[in-house]
Amino acid sequence: MKVTIVGSGSWGTAFARLLHANGHAVQVLTLTSAEADELNRKHVNEHFLPGVEVPPEVVFAALSEASLDATDLVVYAVPTQALREVAGWVAERRPEESLQLSLAKGLELRTFRRPTEIIAAETGAPAAALSGPNHAEEVARDMPSATVIAAHDEALCAALQQVVTSDVFRVYRNTDVVGVEFCGAVKNPIAIAVGMSDGLGFGDNTRASLITRSLAEVIRLGLRVGARFETFAGLAGIGDMIATCTSRHSRNRRAGELLAAGHAPSELQQLVGQVVEGIPTTYAVHDLCAQLGVEMPVTENVYEALELGKDPRECVRSLMSREPKVEGFPGGVRSDS
Repeated sequence: MKVTIVGSGSWGTAFARLLHANGHAVQVLTLTSAEADELNRKHVNEHFLPGVEVPPEVVFAALSEASLDATDLVVYAVPTQALREVAGWVAERRPEESLQLSLAKGLELRTFRRPTEIIAAETGAPAAALSGPNHAEEVARDMPSATVIAAHDEALCAALQQVVTSDVFRVYRNTDVVGVEFCGAVKNPIAIAVGMSDGLGFGDNTRASLITRSLAEVIRLGLRVGARFETFAGLAGIGDMIATCTSRHSRNRRAGELLAAGHAPSELQQLVGQVVEGIPTTYAVHDLCAQLGVEMPVTENVYEALELGKDPRECVRSLMSREPKVEGFPGGVRSDS
């Protein structure tokens, strides 16, 4: 299969390496010719994946010079807020019969659209979503992991499952596209909260409590937007949340640590060195909650830290002083917990 991956960041590069190992012909599209030339010459993405060799058969090309002729699969590995522009560019060039797969994890600001919704709107064709506990730094080093591919069309899911599955990357199918994409997006603000907790020097009890109660609020909003309850217990749900909230590779967790250290929200992206999807997603979720009347106290405190400069210690006090309640999960025991 001939695959075009749009986006040469850490995940796009790692995914190119994975697909090449599966026997596919892969080209990766970059923003500039200079970037493509450097990657083709060095076969290492030094900024995003230092120390990881990229096979010379993986070809990098600038967007301005690339062709999508004969492409069988287009993979979108760009930040959610850039996805609409990129999908519009692809729409004018992709073969009509080509498949589409999104690796993005976020919600579009103002519209609250999920990545596959954006791609479908711009290209007029469906897209599947891939989501799970898949840090690029580990996938690129062939460390075993699992993921979920979701699409409304079972045949599309099955076809992409065969393309992506390898002996180090196990792929499951799911038709709950809303749930899989929603989980992938909303765990990012939670990871910022956990990073704030870790940065303040709190321990395992705090981290575990925060992740567990955050899951309850993620489910509460997810069910309102049409996700299925069981998806939150799977790889795209609790699996990805654990990885993102606890890993040293997590950009979102790192952003939270930086907030706790006293850095201004405006500095976070530059200090992390890559796009932090949880920042715009926090704003999108805040607005969506206001529109739907759903309470998400952990996410709301992250929003207040980012937008209002609320001190992370005050965020902790706000959460710990909330009215005592009965434990429960929406869709399970209670919906007001």
